[in-house]
Amino acid sequence: MNRFLLVLLALGLTACASDPAPNEQLRLTEQALAQAKALGVDGEQSESLRLAEDKFTRAQAALQDGDNKEARLLAEQAELDARLAEAEHLNGKGREQLVELNHRISRLRQQLGAM
Repeated sequence: MNRFLLVLLALGLTACASDPAPNEQLRLTEQALAQAKALGVDGEQSESLRLAEDKFTRAQAALQDGDNKEARLLAEQAELDARLAEAEHLNGKGREQLVELNHRISRLRQQLGAM
């Protein structure tokens, strides 16, 4: 029985040790956050960006604690949240432009109707 527990413990430790540090994923996440901010996404107005920043911070902490699997998972989620924040921002900008174009079209129609 003790031998079985030792084998399980050894396997568990090997599984934890075999998960490499997610340095590349952290770099990708950092780039996604920077890109969202460069587009003008505001962390105070975007819940998705706030979530991304929080998960990125937690991923860095997990990496410091040696929990590479958790760090990778959080970094992946943070990257997706940052990309969602970017998409939401661009979608909002697109809607604003559409409203402005519709106003211009209405003004042109009124001007043409007055002729």
